[in-house]
Amino acid sequence: MTSLTAAGLPVPERVAVVGAGMVGLSTAWFLQERGVEVVVLDRQGVAAGSSWGNAGWLTPGIATPLPEPAVLKYGLRAVLSPSSPVYVPPSADPRLLTFLTGFTRHSTTKAWRRAMGSLVPVNDLSLESFDLLEAGGVRAGTREARSFLASYRTEAERVTLLEEIEHIHAAGQAIEFEALTGDQARAIEPSLSDEIGAAILLKGQRFVDPGSYVHALADSVRARGGKILDAATVCDLVDNGSGVLVTTAEGSVEQFDAAVLATGAWLGTLARRFGVKNVVQAGRGYSFSVDIDRVPDGPVYFPAQRVACTPIGARLRVAGMMEFRRPEAALDQRRVTAIAEAARPLLRGADLDHRHDEWVGSRPCTVDGLPLVGATRSPRVHVAGGHGMWGITLGPITGRLLAQAMVTGTQVDQLRPFDPLR
Repeated sequence: MTSLTAAGLPVPERVAVVGAGMVGLSTAWFLQERGVEVVVLDRQGVAAGSSWGNAGWLTPGIATPLPEPAVLKYGLRAVLSPSSPVYVPPSADPRLLTFLTGFTRHSTTKAWRRAMGSLVPVNDLSLESFDLLEAGGVRAGTREARSFLASYRTEAERVTLLEEIEHIHAAGQAIEFEALTGDQARAIEPSLSDEIGAAILLKGQRFVDPGSYVHALADSVRARGGKILDAATVCDLVDNGSGVLVTTAEGSVEQFDAAVLATGAWLGTLARRFGVKNVVQAGRGYSFSVDIDRVPDGPVYFPAQRVACTPIGARLRVAGMMEFRRPEAALDQRRVTAIAEAARPLLRGADLDHRHDEWVGSRPCTVDGLPLVGATRSPRVHVAGGHGMWGITLGPITGRLLAQAMVTGTQVDQLRPFDPLR
């Protein structure tokens, strides 16, 4: 006799996961934990999108909604400047303008607090979810951040993050920190220049090499019997009443019991037909790697410049920018240069003129700063995306909770605020 979920549908035995980034592969892995056969389809391959070149931070302590009051301080002149850390091209299309209008409307203290309260329950489970992956055979551990320094020129600049930490605490999110002088910060991290006059040491955070980690996650999915199909561009999904028919541009047509859309900045392309009206906008981030005299022991963050640095192997990855434009647009060298020039006076011994692995990737952003996770208008088609800058941190917990919801057919409390149909 076929087992039924609490929602009255047969428990899915075979699921298509569209998207081979951190979120999609985590969902596939946790579905396998519950006995589900998975096939992952991606138009390019594993970690080909925003999962590869980002900063790789696992920082639930500061995983906050992207729309925040500080965003409103950027005037029109600032966001139109190619060197601004938040950039909007002057030839914005109507869909982008709709997103920016909603994003601005949510950039208030009241909206931020409400969204932060929704993120706290998943933030609290995020690092534990990485531990479950490692215990289950994913051969890529996480690294404790022996030092994680948010660094500033002046104490006055530091006030913004100290106030945000107060709000994070008020929302119920635990985060330990210590305020430091510039000299104290340099004693911990000598790669900081003499320009740094104040810092905050964040405790209890971790980091990974995101590209390597996601590939290790894919290897584990395969080792457990899952299929990962590269060059499989899903162009159509149909709930035909007994399952989900998945069609690719390459010519394959196959039926599954259920499907998960985890396509990042392209989420809306297929999800809209299933009632997901939230605009998912590409917030493009840039990165590159440089040689440095002393590779830091952990991440270094320059919040005033919105530049994030992470030790990846023998080099330092330098990342930044929030560029609202089409995800397919080519890498803009002006953004790379702007990040390098912002970091130059703040780092000691970094060879910013000889950059490696210059990269741009599209983070999937929503107007309210909350992800879209759960069933669509079709109970067989689910979405998982819209995490903004926190897809690496929150990918495993997203997959863990969504797999639970799909196999049991019950509403998972932590996912209620992320209803894709909201």
